Amino acid sequence: MQIQVLYFGFLRERVAQRRGELMSIPAGSTLNDVVDALSTAYPRFGQARGLVKLAVNEEIVPPEQALHDGDVVAFIPPVAGGSGPYARVTEDPPNLELIVRSVTGPRQGGVVSFIGYVRGDSDGKPVSRLEYEAYRPMAERSLADIVTRCELVAPGVRVAVAHRVGLLEVGDIAVVIAAAAPHRAEAFQAARMCIELIKQETTIWKKEYGPDGADWVGIPQDQQVA
Repeated sequence: MQIQVLYFGFLRERVAQRRGELMSIPAGSTLNDVVDALSTAYPRFGQARGLVKLAVNEEIVPPEQALHDGDVVAFIPPVAGGSGPYARVTEDPPNLELIVRSVTGPRQGGVVSFIGYVRGDSDGKPVSRLEYEAYRPMAERSLADIVTRCELVAPGVRVAVAHRVGLLEVGDIAVVIAAAAPHRAEAFQAARMCIELIKQETTIWKKEYGPDGADWVGIPQDQQVA
């Protein structure tokens, strides 16, 4: 099937297109499949995938959206007035450089980054892998709200966060937070506040796998599925 792909702003320059192109894709393809294909064809486009919103037939949609013949896909870069909080739930490994770059600027004197990895034990029990599941639209709204609240720590504070979902192996990155501020103390404070609020409020659930089976974290043992 064929779709029309539209590029705007700096994305158009990265793919050397005047505005758009027709693209042939297999039946059953999703937006993620299109982004993957374009990232392979245009590596500099792939470097910016975390910055863009995705639209199909003039409606913003998630990357899992299935496509149909004749659809118009548009890649929407941040607008001049800003793109709102950087708060992502993603199946892909978070890009630390991109996340840090999203909060830096000429007024920022300090940047603090936090990277949460999957570790091989939990409360003394061995862990072989984790599974994160999210109610994605609600989780992203919650993350955006947390980012906004953390940015109120002090004038000039900026915060960005990306949290992974899916199956993760020991050593994989689960969450990345970047906080920037004119002074280092506020940057540290905002980063710490962000991770604590994520653990308390966000609709992201964690399942731990080990030699004795798998359990959802925070759920009483008698409520776990055998």
